[in-house]
Amino acid sequence: MREPAPPGYWLPRAARRCWLRAAQAGARGSRHTGRGTGSVERDPAATCRPRHGAGGAGHPGGVRRVRLHRLRRVAHRAGRAPCDHAGAGGAAAQGMGLINHVFNADSLKKLYVSNLGIGHTRYSTSGISELQNCQPFVVETLHGKIAVAHNGELTNAIQLRRKLMRHGVGLSTSSDSELITQLLAFTPPLENDDTADWVARIKNLMNETPTSYSLLIMHKDIIYAVRDPYGNRPLCIGRLIPVGDMNGKGKDNSETEGWVVSSESCSFLSIGAEYYREVLPGEIVKISRYDVQTLDVVPRREGDPSAFCIFEYVYFARPDSIFEGQMVYSVRRRCGQQLAIEAPVEADLVSTVPESATPAALGYAQKCGIPYVEVLCKNRYVGRTFIQPNMRLRQLGVAKKFGVLSDNFKGKRVVIIDDSIVRGNTISPIIKLLRESGAKEVHIRVASPPIRFPCYMGINIPTKEELIANRPEFHDLANYIGADSVVYLSVEGLVSSVQESIKARQENENGLKKKSRVGKIGHCTACLTGEYPVQLEW
Repeated sequence: MREPAPPGYWLPRAARRCWLRAAQAGARGSRHTGRGTGSVERDPAATCRPRHGAGGAGHPGGVRRVRLHRLRRVAHRAGRAPCDHAGAGGAAAQGMGLINHVFNADSLKKLYVSNLGIGHTRYSTSGISELQNCQPFVVETLHGKIAVAHNGELTNAIQLRRKLMRHGVGLSTSSDSELITQLLAFTPPLENDDTADWVARIKNLMNETPTSYSLLIMHKDIIYAVRDPYGNRPLCIGRLIPVGDMNGKGKDNSETEGWVVSSESCSFLSIGAEYYREVLPGEIVKISRYDVQTLDVVPRREGDPSAFCIFEYVYFARPDSIFEGQMVYSVRRRCGQQLAIEAPVEADLVSTVPESATPAALGYAQKCGIPYVEVLCKNRYVGRTFIQPNMRLRQLGVAKKFGVLSDNFKGKRVVIIDDSIVRGNTISPIIKLLRESGAKEVHIRVASPPIRFPCYMGINIPTKEELIANRPEFHDLANYIGADSVVYLSVEGLVSSVQESIKARQENENGLKKKSRVGKIGHCTACLTGEYPVQLEW
C-alpha cells in the first residue's frame, strides 16, 4: 500500500503564485502526492482508504495557494475557501476530481484577492462521494462566517447529529465535517450567552467529542488550528521564508513571510516554507498574520496515552514528512530492520513494491546483508490501486501499474518487501508477474502486522470480511497468493520501531528536567489489535 495534505496559511501577493502553481501541479508525488488538514492528505481506499488532507495559510499581502495534499489520485474531493482579512466569506472554489482539474486557471483567478485561506482534499469515510460533501464547509453565524476543514472521523457522530436535530438544526450532508461546523456555530460558551468566543466554542466541541479530528477553522482574519486530545490525526505548522533568505541573501532567517498549516510537513518545501512544529494533541493554536499563539490545551481522559495513527507511519504519509520529531522514512527503515530480525530468509536479492515500502526494503537488505535490487518499475500515471471502487478496477490497475526488470532477477530467489497487505488483490498478480519473468523463488515480507479490524477514526476499511487476515485463505496465505513464504512484522516490532526514537528523546528531556508537553506517548493500533483508544458510541 502507499500516501499527505493541503495547507492553510498567511502569505504575500508575490508568494501566492507559488501556491497556485503547486495547486495546479496536481498532487503530491506518490500520498506521495500531498495532504492537508481537515486535511485531506495525507493521504489513507477501497482496501484501506485515508480520510482527508487540509491546509491553510495567510500573509498580509495576499494568499497564494500552497500545494494541496498530495492527491490520492482517485476521486477525491478538493475544496478551498479563501478569504481576505475582513471575513471568511470570500472567494471559494470546489469540485470533484484531481486538484489540477478542479483548480483551473479560471477558478484560481478569484482566489488571488485573498490573504487568508484554507483548503481540503477528501476521500469519503463517513460520507458518500458527492460534491455536497466537499470541504471546507462555510456557514453564516451571528458573529460572522466561519469555514471549517476537517481530517478524521468522529467516534460519536450519530449522537451529535441527533443532538443538533433535536434542537432544530438541519443537516444537508452525510459528512462529519458539516456536523463539526454546525456544532461550533450552535453551541455557545454558556447556554444563555451566545457570544463570539470561538475558543470557548472549540473547547466545548473538544469536550463533547474526544477524537478523531484535526481542524482548520477560519473566522475573519484568524485561522484556528486544532488537534483532538488524542492526537489521532496529524497537523503541523510551517513558516514561510522570505525570498532573500531562500536565496541565501538575507542577513538571517528570523523574519517570517507568513504561516502555513498542513496535515504533513512534506508540503512545505515546495511553497518556500520550513517546518516549524506540530500542533500538539488537544492544542488550540491561533494563527494570525504575524504570529502563532497557543490559546489552550484540552486534556484527554486522565491516564490515557496519546493515540496517533500508527498507519500514518506504515503507509499513508510521505517518507519525507515529520511526525513526533522523527522522519517517516527513518521509521520505515527501522521497520525493515526489525522485520529482518523477525523473519530472515535465504535469498539472492531484496526488492520492494514501489514506493512506500522502499525504506523498509532498504532496512531489511542492510540488516540481512543481501543486496537491494529493483525488480519493478512503476507507471506514475496510474492511480493507486487500493482506492479503486471495485475489485475488477483494482486488478486492472495492478496490470497497468508496474513494469518488470526481468534481467535483474532471472533465476534468482527474490524477497519482496511490502508495507501492508489488506485484501491481497495487489500482491498476488505481482508475484505471478515475477514468476512468469523468471524468478526462481518469491518470498513476501510485510513491514507491518495484519490488518484485522475496521477503523472508525478516519480510514475507510469497509468490513472485517474484506480483510485478507480475517478470511480462511489467510491460514495458507503463501499458497493463496502464490508466494514461497509470507511473514508479517509483529505488532510489538512495529510499535518498537515507531517509538524507539521518541523514547530516546523523552529520556534526554527527562535528563534535562524538561517537562513533556504531550503526556504519555502512545499510538492507535486499533486496526491491528482491535483495541480502540476511546469507547466507540453508536
